[in-house]
Amino acid sequence: MAETVRLTTSQAIVRYLIAQKSVQVDGSIAPLFGGVYAIFGHGNVTSLGHALERAKDDLPTFRGQNEQGMALAGVAYAKAKRRRQIMVATSSVGPGATNMVTAAGVAHSNRLPLLLISGDTFTSRLPDPVLQQVEHFGDPTATVNDSFRAVTRYWDRITKPEQLVSSLPHAIETMLDPATCGPAFLGLPQDVGAEAWDFPVSFFDERVHDIARPRPDRRQLADAIAALSAAEKPLIIAGGGVHYSLAEAALADFATKHNVPVVETVAGKACIEWDHPKYGGPVGVTGGTSANALAAEADVVLAVGTRLLDFTTGSWTIFKNEAVKIIGLNTARFDATKHHSLPLVADAREALGELSDGLGTYAAGESWSTTVANEIAQHNAYIDKIAGKEATSESGLPTYAQVVGAIDRAADENTFALAAAGGFPGEVNNGWRAKTLNSFDCEYGFSCMGYETSGGWGAAMALPGKDVVVFCGDGSYMMLNSDIYSSVLHGHKMIVIVCDNGGFAVINRLQTNMGGEPFNNLIKDNPTVTNPVAVDYAAHAAAVGALAETVESVGDLEAAFERARAADRTYVIHLVTDAYSWTEGGSFWEVGVPEVSELASVTEARAEMDAGKADQRIG
Repeated sequence: MAETVRLTTSQAIVRYLIAQKSVQVDGSIAPLFGGVYAIFGHGNVTSLGHALERAKDDLPTFRGQNEQGMALAGVAYAKAKRRRQIMVATSSVGPGATNMVTAAGVAHSNRLPLLLISGDTFTSRLPDPVLQQVEHFGDPTATVNDSFRAVTRYWDRITKPEQLVSSLPHAIETMLDPATCGPAFLGLPQDVGAEAWDFPVSFFDERVHDIARPRPDRRQLADAIAALSAAEKPLIIAGGGVHYSLAEAALADFATKHNVPVVETVAGKACIEWDHPKYGGPVGVTGGTSANALAAEADVVLAVGTRLLDFTTGSWTIFKNEAVKIIGLNTARFDATKHHSLPLVADAREALGELSDGLGTYAAGESWSTTVANEIAQHNAYIDKIAGKEATSESGLPTYAQVVGAIDRAADENTFALAAAGGFPGEVNNGWRAKTLNSFDCEYGFSCMGYETSGGWGAAMALPGKDVVVFCGDGSYMMLNSDIYSSVLHGHKMIVIVCDNGGFAVINRLQTNMGGEPFNNLIKDNPTVTNPVAVDYAAHAAAVGALAETVESVGDLEAAFERARAADRTYVIHLVTDAYSWTEGGSFWEVGVPEVSELASVTEARAEMDAGKADQRIG
């Protein structure tokens, strides 16, 4: 008879997580779960909280300030670890749980692992309705935790302890499978979390996980080789999958050997150095003129590890060559087959190697190289002009481009840049020049405001010894900033650059560019605002334990950044920036513009939108 050990459901979860190990980027073995972010409440403190306290030396628990923020930190941690280590986020029942739904959406859209464990109501239903329970009159089994179904790859509610024997392995394999990677959720009813069962001792044996590397199907590989070997103007679009496959070297070798330019998505940025001779720039709506011009001419596009978001494809308008063929190299069939692409369902690193072998001595012509060199030279000259210290805006205030440029010029091999929603994605995608690989994170899959400071905390935790530099607008800062305090509490230093442009400036740009009147985005454009108080961001950051200062010029920013690098804790630098100056060069983007309006500017914008859609790739 198998040896058993009697544990509560909560104790068994903790013991199982501790037993899981994984192979890291450098080949070493480390715990699969780096720790637990926790905010305790009545739904998780007495059982899961007790189990975590007993295991605190083997599975550290980090105290969050907001459930969304701590889970966002877990997303950034997983990205920085290139999906080889995972964080857990646990909340109580009710609002604590639903606060994490947004973070689950971020993990899901970005294909990143995150284990979410939330308290739940009693399976017995005898105490119902319990505190924070939302009752569904026609379905007593439904709780707010069902809202996670839409934003997780694996969802389960544990109603008996023995279910863990099946559920936990499935959750972990889902998070580690490159084709299904995303967040997993476990609902833990309060009575079940405390219930005990005799678990097989062998269930807790140490297990070392390694990421699978599926090889391409021979027929799909042959089709891809045939398409590429006939290409005169081939192009690679490199996505986040290049990072997770550890395929950076294979990508550079392929591009060099076959003379194929590489353009990057936001998620794929820093998979090739900015000065590599085959680098063609950032592509799409937040991209630059060079990459978009190359995409317009390309006759074969090899899309590597990208889900081809509308911001990458310009709402599917950047591929202007009517004969263009797209090869979708991806571990996920869903992504590999988008828009009738030739699918190549495989690991990026392995498939690039086999593609290269199959292509033999094939290389694109030198005229294509000349085009690439000319386009990227123009792009770099434009960035140098707008990001320089002496550049000016109409207001005289520093621009986002100058802020990025100042930090970029000071960056070294220890610098890791992080940004998210708002105006910064377009600015860092163009102006941040990746001098080292895997030195960049911009959350743009879910475009989640508030990711910045929480993600910075997670990245700093994952990358000790790195200078994690967070680019954050005032809108995102006001939306979620409490993990500045978390980073100070736990000793995970980051440098936060807060650019104050008076509100949601990039959405104001979209509003006015589409013919609308400026309204509600910049604080000054909301007629119900009666007391437009200027926020003292440096004082706020200092109040939660960070070092902080306000600067006025790019030169002052450069000096402050050096002080921040030398500091012993999180450092926040605030400056007022221009609300109307943006890096140009992006492509068409489809948004909903009214067909009927009293404003002639709106109807004109609608006509331009309809005209732009003429370039959309349908099939």
